[in-house]
Parts: sequence; structure tokens; C-alpha cells
Amino acid sequence: MPGPLLTYTIARTMQTRRNGFLVGAWVIAGHAALEGALICGLALGVAEALRAPLVLKVIGTAGALVLGYMGVGMIREAARSRRHGTDTRGETSDKPGSPAGMSPVLAGTLVSLANPYWWIWWITVGTASLVRFDASLGNWPVLLAFFVGHEAGDLAWYLVVSTAVYFGKRGFSRGFSSILLAVCGVFIIGFGLYLGLSQFVRL
Repeated sequence: MPGPLLTYTIARTMQTRRNGFLVGAWVIAGHAALEGALICGLALGVAEALRAPLVLKVIGTAGALVLGYMGVGMIREAARSRRHGTDTRGETSDKPGSPAGMSPVLAGTLVSLANPYWWIWWITVGTASLVRFDASLGNWPVLLAFFVGHEAGDLAWYLVVSTAVYFGKRGFSRGFSSILLAVCGVFIIGFGLYLGLSQFVRL
């Protein structure tokens, strides 16, 4: 499902000069590390604690701030590139909030953490799936197979996305590249606002 992680992957791929087609793999490496820890936690029975409304509100608020910060950084980077006539295709930057200013592995973890709906999916559908297939620490081969299968699907999709963007961006003009980066920034901010507010009001 399209969301902040996919949007970040597109933006980061646009900003990566060498081996940008691997951005999807690095993003999913961070995402998978977080999911591995969460799956072990769910197998130990922490799902009930994560269902608490206060916990989801804290996650939503913190996530909105993180995504907003990253989105503003993308927009500023796009504006700077247009103002100075620089090329955002493959440009590296250490500007705070810039897609290229953070390790994609770390970003994969942080963006996933920032999404309360990722948490909700895991404490509902994810937990039910673990129970359905008897995936537990005591039955670790099944738990491992569940984890590997789930991450393999994520990896395949995100590699397709980053590969398509990396090789396709060569046909983009500088102006279009800046606009695309800015649009990704707007979407990241929009996701942050929606995910944050949705924990307090029904949207």
C-alpha cells in the first residue's frame, strides 16, 4: 500500500548517484530489522500493551513530527536545487531532513516507526497471522519462514520501485526532478499530518 516508506524510497532514489537501484533493498533492511524485533515481541505477548490508545497516540504524534521534519527537508532541498540550478538527480546532501542526508537503512526503520498504521496492522492482522500459522518462539522454524516470506515480498516490491526510478530518472529534466522531490516532500508531510491526527479524531 502506498505510504511514507514508499514515498521516501522514491525521493532517496532520486538523490542517489551510484547504485541507486539498491535503495529499496537498504530501506527494507532497516524496515525488516524493526519488523524482526516486533515479531519476536508479539511472539512474547506484547500485543496487548501496544493496543493501548495512549501508546498509539504517542506513536502518532512522534511519527507526525518525524515525517514532517523529513518532508520539509525534501521541499527545502528541491527549492535550493531550483534556485541554484543544481541537479537533484544523484545529488548527495547532508542537509538535515534531506533524503540523502540520512542512511536509508536508518530511514527505513524511522519511517516505519513513525507510521501508527504499521503498528496497528501488526497488532491485528500480523498477530492473527502468527496465531493462524502457529508461528512462535517455540516453533521457530515456522516463525522464521513467516518472517523471511514477509520480508521477501517487501524486498521484491521495493527493489522494483527503486530500480525503475533510478534508471528512469535519466530521462527527467532538472526542473521535473526538483518538482518530483518537492511533491514527495508534500506527500510525506501529508502522511504525517494524517497519521498523527487520525489517532485523536476520526478521519
